[in-house]
Amino acid sequence: MARLTSEFRVKALLRRVHDSGGSAMVLARGDATSGAILVVTLDRGRNPRFHERGLGTAGLVVSGPADADESAASEYWQRRRRSDPDLWVVELDIADGERFAAETIASD
Repeated sequence: MARLTSEFRVKALLRRVHDSGGSAMVLARGDATSGAILVVTLDRGRNPRFHERGLGTAGLVVSGPADADESAASEYWQRRRRSDPDLWVVELDIADGERFAAETIASD
């Protein structure tokens, strides 16, 4: 069974968020075919939360520090990226960003 590529999922996520009036950007490009996707959700530029696709049927899972400020959030994803250069890092600034991510990158 063919699977959607990571690049396709990221582009779809960006498009959905922009079409809904939010802001979305790729902070780091990963492997186009099968790179993991780390999503940083913000609410009006604050309160960064990290989510990524879980294995199997886990859907979207919370990862990273829970109460990070901007510099700690940046430090976290950059450290992850150093250990996994295939990792995509996508920032979403929209209300209910976790829902957008779950519906777009966690579904098959």
